[in-house]
Amino acid sequence: MTTNRFSSTLGEFIKSRRERLQPADVGIKPLQGRRCTPGLRREEVSYLANLSVTYYSWLEQGRGVNPSPEVLLNISNALMLDDDEQKHLFDLANVDPASAGVEVDSRKPDTDFLQTTVDQLHYPSFVTGEGTDVIAWNKAAELIIADFGSLPESERYMMNIMFCNSEYRQRLVNWEEYARYSTAMLRANLHHFKDKPLYMERIERLRQKSKEFVHFFEFYEIKQKRVATALFRLPDGQEMEFVVHSASVVDNDPNLHWCFYVPVHGSGTEERLSCLLRT
Repeated sequence: MTTNRFSSTLGEFIKSRRERLQPADVGIKPLQGRRCTPGLRREEVSYLANLSVTYYSWLEQGRGVNPSPEVLLNISNALMLDDDEQKHLFDLANVDPASAGVEVDSRKPDTDFLQTTVDQLHYPSFVTGEGTDVIAWNKAAELIIADFGSLPESERYMMNIMFCNSEYRQRLVNWEEYARYSTAMLRANLHHFKDKPLYMERIERLRQKSKEFVHFFEFYEIKQKRVATALFRLPDGQEMEFVVHSASVVDNDPNLHWCFYVPVHGSGTEERLSCLLRT
């Protein structure tokens, strides 16, 4: 049985948590015999977690075992982990806590803070939440990318705007390239969406509403998120070219993503954007 870096890190973590506890802390009578190690013994943790001593020992030793969500939850309870420690345990095992019935933080993002921040930016910028809903955007984004404020909230998410908003499609000169890339990126992350009904419902909705989405989706292309280029042609005919950057996990919320559209150097976009924002 092999040892790898990730399972070794998990093993070190649960060992450190075991050594900080005493039998009295978890409400059990100490096993007979002299205690040669600090904290709980492995036998005591395995008893509390309803695991075999051998299996729990393998986890601490960093051997190549893949604990199930239920096993991780049992260990978390046995070691009296707090919420942050429990999340860390599941992250080390690359397991979604929700698959073990663990309640995730349901607090809504602070949209007032996000809106105030994007308003300070000169370049087009917006923030998306769960399901790629656009939840904050600045004036430049509204003038160049899409009039987000005019859209019903139920339709204000990026894949819907990409495939079902005719104005956006007319503005984005390289729409086909960008739509194909976006679909391939969605394909690459589809396994993360399987347990998220909102994403799956929206994918099915796109399949029903957009032949182009079905066409690209069935290519089964895979792309990872990277820097991309978007060329927009505004209603007055002027063109603006941007490099699209993004930041993920804003405020430690994995559902929040921040997009920045930076003018391509030498394209004249910087100057045209400044003039547009002054009007």
